[in-house]
Amino acid sequence: MEFFDFVGPYSEIVKEWGLSFFSIVHVQVASINPLTLTFIEGLILSIILGYVMGAEREMRGKDAGISTHIFVIAGAMLFTLLSVTVDPMSKSRIAAQIVSGIGFLGAGLILKDGASVRNLTTAASMWFAAAVGMCLGYHFYTIAVISAVVGIFIPRIRHFKKEPFDERNHDYEEMQKKTVRVAKKKS
Repeated sequence: MEFFDFVGPYSEIVKEWGLSFFSIVHVQVASINPLTLTFIEGLILSIILGYVMGAEREMRGKDAGISTHIFVIAGAMLFTLLSVTVDPMSKSRIAAQIVSGIGFLGAGLILKDGASVRNLTTAASMWFAAAVGMCLGYHFYTIAVISAVVGIFIPRIRHFKKEPFDERNHDYEEMQKKTVRVAKKKS
């Protein structure tokens, strides 16, 4: 079976031209080196996993969403892949800097609002996304996918929050009364 059999209705035009787009694509795909194929696999997975993890954050109205997570995962994957490729004797040299770099990015997300801290989970999500990207860069695809799924469910775990006591809280007056009663008993 020849290549022209796959072209179908355009086979006459392709035979007449002698060279076609289809044959160029066929030759190009066949000549892609394994590193490029690994990069393409990692990039596709980075986009998918970054989208899913970022969508969870966006649904909660957080600052770092889909684009940020895709950039972090794809960037970490790319730095890790470069680390493995450029210096095979020290595969973690470049990749090790991802942790501190993402820490700097996460610090920019964290906001102090009075007595509370906001975006701490989003910053942790960025750090976790970088770890997923590193897994992709080291070709641990299954671990990356499982980790991304876990990263989606972690923020959805039920939390137990203590309400701060202030003048707007209805329990504030009751707490004041109890404090006064305890103070009177001790006197």
